[in-house]
Amino acid sequence: MTDRLAGPVSGPSAWTSAELAADDSWIYPLSDAEIYEIESAMAVVHEKGLKVFEFGADDFPLPTLHAKIQSVIEQLENGRGCALIRGLDATKYDEETLKTLYWGLGVHLGTPISQNAKGQLIAHVRNTGSDYQSKNVRGYTTDARIAPHCDPTDVVGLLCAHPAKTGGSSEIASAMSIYNEILAHNPEYLEPLCRGFHFDLRGEGVTDDPDEVTFNRVPVFSYCDGRLSCRFNRKTIEDGQVKAGEPLEGIALDAVRAVADLATRDDLRFDLNFQQGDIQILNNHMILHGRGGFEDHLDPERHRNLLRLWVNLRDGRRLAPEFADRLNTGPRGGVMVREGERA
Repeated sequence: MTDRLAGPVSGPSAWTSAELAADDSWIYPLSDAEIYEIESAMAVVHEKGLKVFEFGADDFPLPTLHAKIQSVIEQLENGRGCALIRGLDATKYDEETLKTLYWGLGVHLGTPISQNAKGQLIAHVRNTGSDYQSKNVRGYTTDARIAPHCDPTDVVGLLCAHPAKTGGSSEIASAMSIYNEILAHNPEYLEPLCRGFHFDLRGEGVTDDPDEVTFNRVPVFSYCDGRLSCRFNRKTIEDGQVKAGEPLEGIALDAVRAVADLATRDDLRFDLNFQQGDIQILNNHMILHGRGGFEDHLDPERHRNLLRLWVNLRDGRRLAPEFADRLNTGPRGGVMVREGERA
């Protein structure tokens, strides 16, 4: 295990909801000229005969917007840990074109990785009628409330293709502020949190075992190379420890519950209602995110639909080995793609 951070986290990454609400530096409106540049880049891709997932940053030239994208990356790694790109008119594009646009922006951030056993690089976050309480069901396929968590990748992007009829607000909290609160009031919780847990892989591990968990204990808080990083999901921690034959109890259970509770506390939780076309980007090492339950429109064409990207930043922070292998696929690896299941 890496050395533990002894003192509190300082700087812009340790924010409260009031501080984030008063600061618009993490919101990046797109100008008409920047949107035109994105559409021009899509035209270049089409001229080359390339489809979504078949091209990289060099094929999607953004000479003017490049500086703003670099500012977004700086915000994600060394600022608030969250960014919101706003101003895109998602209604102008069919789904394939919207995915091409989104992919083009994503490959300028870094390298997208697989999100499920089907190998999806852009996944739909929408209700498929699944029951979140059923075994191995992932929350993004339901309309249920999803508790605060981090995804197993450097950053997660969510493009709102269609908002819900009601509900579905994004809920984010600074993992750095949560660490500070625990350090100040319950420092005894840091030992089990930094030791880590076996996370449930929900039937999407590297073996055929539906009860596979992470081979190593993955720390909730990991300190490496002068940076504190977080990996948290209460449900997969609790389910994983049961599957590992070591159900949570005592101080470890109290510690996991404390992280979950702090992430929803009014002074630490910031709520954001998605506007159509919004692109929310979060650094999973610094931000916990969840969402409220939602109700869809009756018209299936208007059902809530977010397009999700998991991206490893090109020059992302150094991670401790026991923290970096979060899916049994090696450092910063995506979900293992199974033959016969590829989408």
